[in-house]
Amino acid sequence: MTQTPDRPDLSGSLDALDPEVRTALEAAVFRRLVAHLRDRTDVQNIDLMNLAGFCRNCLSNWLKDAADATGVPLSKDQSREAVYGMPYETWKATYQRGASPAQQAAFAKTHTHG
Repeated sequence: MTQTPDRPDLSGSLDALDPEVRTALEAAVFRRLVAHLRDRTDVQNIDLMNLAGFCRNCLSNWLKDAADATGVPLSKDQSREAVYGMPYETWKATYQRGASPAQQAAFAKTHTHG
């Protein structure tokens, strides 16, 4: 790829970008991921955990951690609503299904706590 002022060479890493540009790109990706997960209410958190090792709750916790680290006041409920697009309890009541035995077994196999 040829590098021009409006098209930086990203063949190595995003680390080469101006920090503000990199932050803007990462923020856009986060917003798109959250929008995608809001649209895909059929995908359960346990499915995400079993496949990718994180879920909507993880994203909301990471958002809260980032807010805490920078001194931005954000409650756990607010961070969850930012990810779910509605209060967490509303999302659970509307979209969450019970985990099947197969989902529970897959979770137990890949996510040991101890």
